[in-house]
Amino acid sequence: MAVTLEDVRAIALSFPETVEAPSGYGFGPTWRTRNGMFAWQRTPTPADLAQLGEEGRSWPEGDAVAVRTDGLDEKAALLETFPEAFFTIPHFEGWSAVLVRLDAIDAAHLGEVLTGSWLLKAPKRVATAWLAAHPGR
Repeated sequence: MAVTLEDVRAIALSFPETVEAPSGYGFGPTWRTRNGMFAWQRTPTPADLAQLGEEGRSWPEGDAVAVRTDGLDEKAALLETFPEAFFTIPHFEGWSAVLVRLDAIDAAHLGEVLTGSWLLKAPKRVATAWLAAHPGR
């Protein structure tokens, strides 16, 4: 079943020391720790649409969020393994983040992706305590 921005919000805000703030770029909400954003709503800019068009691609229908990945290898693995749920754009070239199609991912998988993204930006002591309280994550 497809997830919504409300599902993203609920999962993201369930992590300690996470706040929601508006994007400074007009894309919608962001979810962040004091160490930075780990997820944010992403809509296409005119430049995104033009660049995708030059590649013969288009922005998928439905809502999308961007999430940080633990390096370019993890990004590539997500794109290759789950091409229906994850995509990237020229603007993200060389950057450790991927876009998630909310209409193509289930809540459990989204939770895993958001957890990994949050752990990258969570303060170390907070992440360590959270992991200790959630074995197997």
